[in-house]
Amino acid sequence: MTDESLVFWFIPSLVATLLNKEREAGRPLTEAEVIRIRDQANVVMAPRDIVPKLEAERGYRDIDPERCWEEWQAAREELLKRESLPEADQAGQAPGQTG
Repeated sequence: MTDESLVFWFIPSLVATLLNKEREAGRPLTEAEVIRIRDQANVVMAPRDIVPKLEAERGYRDIDPERCWEEWQAAREELLKRESLPEADQAGQAPGQTG
Protein backbone atom coordinates (compact mmCIF):
# COMPACT_ATOMS: atom_id res chain seq x y z
CA MET A 1 0.00 0.00 0.00
CA THR A 2 1.45 3.38 -1.01
CA ASP A 3 1.15 6.64 0.90
CA GLU A 4 -1.07 8.00 -1.89
CA SER A 5 -3.63 5.31 -1.16
CA LEU A 6 -4.01 6.44 2.46
CA VAL A 7 -6.09 9.37 3.68
CA PHE A 8 -6.67 11.07 7.02
CA TRP A 9 -9.71 9.76 8.93
CA PHE A 10 -10.59 11.91 11.95
CA ILE A 11 -12.20 10.24 14.96
CA PRO A 12 -14.47 11.95 15.89
CA SER A 13 -14.98 13.80 12.62
CA LEU A 14 -13.16 17.08 12.21
CA VAL A 15 -16.41 18.97 11.65
CA ALA A 16 -17.90 17.57 14.88
CA THR A 17 -14.73 18.41 16.82
CA LEU A 18 -14.72 21.99 15.51
CA LEU A 19 -18.42 22.41 16.26
CA ASN A 20 -17.93 21.22 19.85
CA LYS A 21 -14.89 23.47 20.35
CA GLU A 22 -16.79 26.48 19.01
CA ARG A 23 -19.73 25.77 21.31
CA GLU A 24 -17.31 25.52 24.26
CA ALA A 25 -15.74 28.86 23.29
CA GLY A 26 -19.13 30.54 22.89
CA ARG A 27 -17.88 32.42 19.82
CA PRO A 28 -16.66 31.73 16.29
CA LEU A 29 -13.25 30.07 16.14
CA THR A 30 -10.39 31.95 14.52
CA GLU A 31 -8.49 30.49 11.59
CA ALA A 32 -5.49 29.88 13.86
CA GLU A 33 -7.70 27.99 16.34
CA VAL A 34 -9.23 25.85 13.58
CA ILE A 35 -5.78 24.92 12.28
CA ARG A 36 -4.49 24.15 15.79
CA ILE A 37 -7.55 21.98 16.57
CA ARG A 38 -7.07 20.12 13.27
CA ASP A 39 -3.40 19.57 14.00
CA GLN A 40 -4.14 18.20 17.49
CA ALA A 41 -7.20 16.10 16.57
CA ASN A 42 -7.31 12.30 16.74
CA VAL A 43 -6.65 10.92 13.28
CA VAL A 44 -5.77 7.61 11.69
CA MET A 45 -4.69 6.79 8.17
CA ALA A 46 -7.31 4.83 6.25
CA PRO A 47 -7.16 3.22 2.83
CA ARG A 48 -8.73 5.60 0.32
CA ASP A 49 -10.93 2.86 -1.14
CA ILE A 50 -12.81 2.26 2.14
CA VAL A 51 -13.59 5.94 2.80
CA PRO A 52 -16.98 5.82 1.00
CA LYS A 53 -18.03 2.94 3.29
CA LEU A 54 -16.79 4.80 6.37
CA GLU A 55 -18.63 7.97 5.29
CA ALA A 56 -21.82 5.98 4.73
CA GLU A 57 -21.54 4.51 8.23
CA ARG A 58 -20.87 7.95 9.70
CA GLY A 59 -23.77 9.43 7.77
CA TYR A 60 -21.96 12.45 6.36
CA ARG A 61 -18.75 13.56 4.67
CA ASP A 62 -16.16 15.23 6.88
CA ILE A 63 -14.38 18.41 5.89
CA ASP A 64 -11.09 18.20 4.01
CA PRO A 65 -8.19 18.82 6.42
CA GLU A 66 -6.20 20.46 3.60
CA ARG A 67 -8.99 23.04 3.16
CA CYS A 68 -10.02 23.01 6.79
CA TRP A 69 -10.64 26.74 7.28
CA GLU A 70 -12.63 27.23 4.07
CA GLU A 71 -14.73 24.10 4.50
CA TRP A 72 -15.31 24.83 8.20
CA GLN A 73 -16.74 28.24 7.27
CA ALA A 74 -19.22 26.62 4.85
CA ALA A 75 -20.13 23.81 7.28
CA ARG A 76 -20.51 26.28 10.14
CA GLU A 77 -22.93 28.41 8.13
CA GLU A 78 -25.02 25.34 7.31
CA LEU A 79 -24.97 24.13 10.91
CA LEU A 80 -26.05 27.55 12.22
CA LYS A 81 -28.97 27.55 9.77
CA ARG A 82 -30.01 24.09 10.94
CA GLU A 83 -29.78 25.07 14.62
CA SER A 84 -32.36 27.77 13.99
CA LEU A 85 -34.83 25.22 12.53
CA PRO A 86 -37.44 23.47 14.66
CA GLU A 87 -36.13 20.15 16.02
CA ALA A 88 -38.52 18.10 13.88
CA ASP A 89 -36.88 19.50 10.72
CA GLN A 90 -33.43 18.38 11.92
CA ALA A 91 -34.27 14.82 12.94
CA GLY A 92 -31.86 12.20 11.71
CA GLN A 93 -29.25 14.55 10.28
CA ALA A 94 -25.63 14.48 11.40
CA PRO A 95 -23.31 17.52 11.52
CA GLY A 96 -22.63 18.82 8.05
CA GLN A 97 -25.40 16.73 6.47
CA THR A 98 -27.85 18.64 4.34
CA GLY A 99 -31.35 17.86 3.69
